[in-house]
Amino acid sequence: MAAEKTLVYLILGAAGSGRREVLADLIAGGLAETDRPATFLSDAEQPSEHDAKLGQVVRWRWLPERQIEAPALPEGAGPVFFVTDGRANPVDQVESFHGWLASVGGEIGRVLCVVHCRLAEKHSALLAWYDACVHFSDVVLLHQRDGVSNKWMGDFQKRYQAQFLPCLFEMVKHGGVKNPLMVLEPQARRIAHLFDEVESSEPVEHYELSPGTVFIDETGEDADIEELVNPTEEPEEPEAPDPYLARKQGGRRVKEIPDLRKYLDAAE
Repeated sequence: MAAEKTLVYLILGAAGSGRREVLADLIAGGLAETDRPATFLSDAEQPSEHDAKLGQVVRWRWLPERQIEAPALPEGAGPVFFVTDGRANPVDQVESFHGWLASVGGEIGRVLCVVHCRLAEKHSALLAWYDACVHFSDVVLLHQRDGVSNKWMGDFQKRYQAQFLPCLFEMVKHGGVKNPLMVLEPQARRIAHLFDEVESSEPVEHYELSPGTVFIDETGEDADIEELVNPTEEPEEPEAPDPYLARKQGGRRVKEIPDLRKYLDAAE
């Protein structure tokens, strides 16, 4: 019997959005006493007062080659939370994280996105940036809402409701969410299929037929019993590439997003 894989939660969002504050609340209110959480933080992220509440903290590095350099999952730890670099391209990080997760034998818990509402309201160009994050997310947490108009909050959510996206939207109040257990429930609600498990192809049993075997169908005609007993499977249509991960011939993304660094004025 294969050992149970460690659940790993991916946390997307911009620097300054308060991801570690929210994560500390999720850990405090959504885990069992027997859990041993660990949190992977980018070495580009400055220390925070919330780090002491994140369990075992492991630092990772975002390489110039747009690859994650991170150690294996801490032995005995779980669940694990992987906080992305809040200044780097989230799509590149999601793609690299997918490969890293497989290499360390982890299993995706959920993808969470913490939205810096003040930043997004101030810079409408960042809606395209958040579109990408929401595309990969199971839960979207609306944080940093002080001074943000109710109209903007409503329009932001309607933007995705109009697309019938299955992800959940939750408000963050006083640094926490109403129901941490619901947020951490490892049930996929994202529209992206990157982390979907590939169904294992079970060997199909093949039946040997006796010579001269004849089968009469309901119309009274001889039927091809070989085809009935051992039907030929039609090849499945290849799935279209993810719109955010697809690349043009020259290597650039088909669907590009804004450079977040142009709009940030403070580190998380």
